[in-house]
Amino acid sequence: MPDRVALPRLTLLAYGAPALPAAMLGLPLLVHLPTFYAQELGLGLSVVGFVMLAARIWDVATDPLVGMLSDRTRTRFGRRRPWLVAALPLVLAGVWFLFRPPVEAGAAHLLAWILVVYLGWTMLQVPHQAWGAELSDDYAERARIAATREGFGLAGVVVAVLLPAALPILGLVEPSRGVAAGLCALAVVTAIALPITGAAMLALVPEPAPRPRPPRSPGAGWALLRANRPFRLLLAAWFLNGIANGLPSTLFLLFVAHHLRLEVQQGAFLLAYFLAGLAGVPLALVAARRWGKHRAWCLAMLVTCAAFAAAPLLPAGAALGFGAICLVTGLGLGADLALPPAIQADVVDEDTAAGGEGRAGLYFALWGMATKLALALAVGIAFPLLDLAGFAPGGPATEPARLALAALYAWVPVALKLGAIALMWRFPLDAARQAALAQVIRSASRREQGPCAT
Repeated sequence: MPDRVALPRLTLLAYGAPALPAAMLGLPLLVHLPTFYAQELGLGLSVVGFVMLAARIWDVATDPLVGMLSDRTRTRFGRRRPWLVAALPLVLAGVWFLFRPPVEAGAAHLLAWILVVYLGWTMLQVPHQAWGAELSDDYAERARIAATREGFGLAGVVVAVLLPAALPILGLVEPSRGVAAGLCALAVVTAIALPITGAAMLALVPEPAPRPRPPRSPGAGWALLRANRPFRLLLAAWFLNGIANGLPSTLFLLFVAHHLRLEVQQGAFLLAYFLAGLAGVPLALVAARRWGKHRAWCLAMLVTCAAFAAAPLLPAGAALGFGAICLVTGLGLGADLALPPAIQADVVDEDTAAGGEGRAGLYFALWGMATKLALALAVGIAFPLLDLAGFAPGGPATEPARLALAALYAWVPVALKLGAIALMWRFPLDAARQAALAQVIRSASRREQGPCAT
């Protein structure tokens, strides 16, 4: 097991850096790519929607498989490194052909390469998160590790927002080609940055050896997982908070355009939100050191709830008021991204101390599944309910429809976040409990390695 000391800064930066180019893919995949293939390549909304649904099902299904296999991988280079090496060519090839399609590209092209991208992305993210959980067995240091990774990820999102918008402004491309040129630029930057940051991580970041314990049978392993109460609590809170974050993400453009009537300022609001998220990461670390990780996360969610609750009350044209809400909720985003993964690493200790063989890959894969299902459910909730309320994006919105949009954007997420807070406020795994678990794991590891272990 790793020593309870702070990781060197260079090691920490090398570990977190690959999250930047990896995160650059998320925004265009969800926002720009479907519209680009549907409109500019002429595939149509129905075809693109079917392809994206099939790809998302594939993405969810591969998470636990990659997690379990990476936990059971045994090579002289480690168990996480081989997966990251294998993921790089998949991600790079997929992004290149997906973001730079030939003129005759059709549905088969979109489906094939988005499946490749999603598989490579899973092979990159799940072992990367599991590796971070295993770098330290210290409660506070794990928050620092997760915060570094998620901070790089937020920086990647900011690049993905700015780069496509900057090309037409700088006169590098015609405004009519903004989306296509932006996707092309992101593909080029990813193709350069991901191999460089990946190589630095593989060279500079140590990978702790797994416990020398034979893996349990699948039935015994799942029984151990179900008995992990902190895991169940955190997974439920993570899922509720995922839906709460997914609803405003899904409805952001509609809320700004139809409730606030500030469509031209959408980009500025998004940029302010993600920049505030970057600033919120170090603030979350300070709060975690003072109040513990789960309480700090709860307090951040409470602040976010207070800000979101005011959003539907804003009148049309309230740019300053909504900008302030974006800044406050962006700070909460920093805590949302930095603290739960660090708590997840502690939850894995409950499993390992109870007799598991070090299954961080499986645990992070299950949390990844919960995240993707929550986002899918947010879309599945939002659009049908808006349709029932009579909301039509292409026409003028009635007052009941605008109220339904505002409630789904802000008040429903507030209720869901309050449910997550109720689950986490008395979370049983604090710093003292985690330190005791780490000692149990270290003692068991020494016994299993024999009397010569140091």
